[in-house]
Amino acid sequence: MDEQEHKKKDREALDNEMITAAFDHLLETYLNSRHRKKVDIITKAFNFARQAHKGVRRLSGEPYILHPIAVAQIACEEMGLGSTSICSALLHDVVEDTDYTVEDIQNIFGDKIAQIVDGLTKISGGIFGDHASAQAENFKKLLLTMSDDIRVILIKICDRLHNMRTLASQAPNKQYKIAGETLYIYAPLANRLGLNKIKTELEDLSFRYEHPEEYADIVNKLSFTQEQRKKLFDDFTNPIREALDKIGIKYHIKARVKSPYSIWCKMQNKHVTFDEIYDILAVRIIFTPQDWANEINECFHIYVILNQIYKSHPDRFRDWVNHPKANGYQALHATMMSRNGQWIEVQIRSERMNEIAEQGFAAHWKYKEGKKRDDDEELNNWLGTIKEILDDPQPDAMDFLDSIKLNLFSSEIFVFTPKGEVKTMPSGCTVLDFAFRIHTDLGSHCIGAKVNHKLVPLSHKLQSGDQVEVLTSKSQRVQPGWVSFVSTAKAKSKIQAILRRDRRELQKRGEGILNNWLEKNGLELSTSILDRLCDLHNAQNQDALLLSLGERAVILGDKDMEELHGKKRDSATSGWRKFVPFLGKAKKEKNGDRLQASRKDLLVVGKEFNKKLPCIISEETIGMYLFPNCCHPIPGDDILGFIDGKNRVEIHKRSCPVASKLKSSFGPRILDAKWNMHKELFFDATIEIHGIDRKAMLYDVADIISNKMNVNIHRVNFTADEGIFGGKIEIRVHDRDEVKLIMENLKKITDLKEVLQIM
Repeated sequence: MDEQEHKKKDREALDNEMITAAFDHLLETYLNSRHRKKVDIITKAFNFARQAHKGVRRLSGEPYILHPIAVAQIACEEMGLGSTSICSALLHDVVEDTDYTVEDIQNIFGDKIAQIVDGLTKISGGIFGDHASAQAENFKKLLLTMSDDIRVILIKICDRLHNMRTLASQAPNKQYKIAGETLYIYAPLANRLGLNKIKTELEDLSFRYEHPEEYADIVNKLSFTQEQRKKLFDDFTNPIREALDKIGIKYHIKARVKSPYSIWCKMQNKHVTFDEIYDILAVRIIFTPQDWANEINECFHIYVILNQIYKSHPDRFRDWVNHPKANGYQALHATMMSRNGQWIEVQIRSERMNEIAEQGFAAHWKYKEGKKRDDDEELNNWLGTIKEILDDPQPDAMDFLDSIKLNLFSSEIFVFTPKGEVKTMPSGCTVLDFAFRIHTDLGSHCIGAKVNHKLVPLSHKLQSGDQVEVLTSKSQRVQPGWVSFVSTAKAKSKIQAILRRDRRELQKRGEGILNNWLEKNGLELSTSILDRLCDLHNAQNQDALLLSLGERAVILGDKDMEELHGKKRDSATSGWRKFVPFLGKAKKEKNGDRLQASRKDLLVVGKEFNKKLPCIISEETIGMYLFPNCCHPIPGDDILGFIDGKNRVEIHKRSCPVASKLKSSFGPRILDAKWNMHKELFFDATIEIHGIDRKAMLYDVADIISNKMNVNIHRVNFTADEGIFGGKIEIRVHDRDEVKLIMENLKKITDLKEVLQIM
């Protein structure tokens, strides 16, 4: 036997050892769970999947079967799911990647497992139109399958989590696409399903691949401040332990450290440094109730004990126990003043509440015991809302994702009906959102409301605790302007659906008016007649003309007949209009030439273009790329490329809101991009400052920027009011490091309180 054969055999032996160890760990986890011990069917699913994926490897080089085992491990260990889900996870790629069919799965493993595997296969496969986004289409399918069996989406989230954990083997452009999609779709979906632990890990992994330097910096700072946090935690919790031990409560106390992604988001949103974030540490008290029927009272009992030790912040108390979040989350949140003068959030939960907080709706099934709980009703309501959106989705894939995300990301308030029923609504919602939440007819005829017995308009934003009585009128019709102030996905989608329906009806009426008029004048409908009427009435297209006719904005008459018969206007000789076609054409050609001249060196992506290689932005190549106005990237920013509709490459910041949509909706067009600049070119950057107004403040600011930093100030805008000033300074810099250095120096100026960088 030659050396190559030996190596092959050794590798196979090593593979088998890894596979067996992974599956044994899965079985051990399952046997230690509360589920019925259906080991035989799990083993059968494993052997079937192992045979089906035999000889196939992942990009990392490991045997492919290790991926389904890892997904099943997450489903079992981190979501607490049972044998049906574990089998479905083991088999989730079999139908898509091998010759086996759903019917084969059904014959061997039964209807339920086959249904879940079929749902998972439908999410992954499929052919979409040229203009449709594969990710958005997949997401629609994924949401549609949820109503059949929630386990489809739970296993899909497990699959995504393992893919994120092994993302290092992918090319950078794939990493940005997958990380962006995860942050835009899967993390908020996990959050909405109550999978807090998984949501946090998905966010952190996405952050790690999109902004590796910032991620490493925050992780390092967290490790440096670990000892300091431990001392703060011990000093704060020791008096609490003594008090709880004295009354015999069974409990354990954990430190919850803010995740790197959450810290970074706060740094970006609040424009603060790591050292200025004070809520990195929170304290979690998890107790075992003496009586499960009395766990809510015991939560408040512990809260009362804490108030005897520390003073609580009156505005930072959250009762999620009596009013659970829509994803099932329950806990009491209070913010207490520690003895060293620092505010610390305390979360009080029972063991049941903690398990639901970690594992979400999956954990509800353990406590349900055959009864239909309010939580299940909340989930069904949420799924029902999404199904309504899916029944009449937005024509554009990215609009669709946005409308779903309105529901996924929103924090919640509680609003009361006139009869005292509690409705959970997203924060920032309006009276009109509430009306559509109750019923579509109520929303479409809404004219206003009485909020806490006071008359308010449709656009009035609701607060938690408001009591709302919706007022309607039969004469009220849905208005296009409503879309601008509603915030819920349901209201937005319903308004747009009604407007589209009304538009179709008006166009149909317009078509009838046009046909009658043509028939009356002995003419037949043709494209040329429609085009000439569009031209005469300045309508953009035929649909716009029909809509104007239906709305009675355009009335057909003798002038139109003269136009169609050519009596009124001779395009070559009559009046000022004869110049319009010529001027329009000349202008178009002139603009076209100028455009071509200015962009002749732009990079155009062809068939030979290698998408795996990064776009290098240097002084020589910068003119080959487009820089849209949405985010103004400058050297030092984490960037990516996007191939636009004309095969040119746009450069965006990876954190740009537009780029977030592009990553989740047009993943295959994402490219890696890197800077290779040498401080030769200047870029615009804007710094915003706020502080106490005093003499020579502007001089001090200008002195730092112009004299000490030797940076060119392009534009300054300052205003002062009642002793407080604010201003924006536009500067010309080489890169992001220069901006940071300027900001650090500005912060040293006396009475300057805030220094912010504008995107």
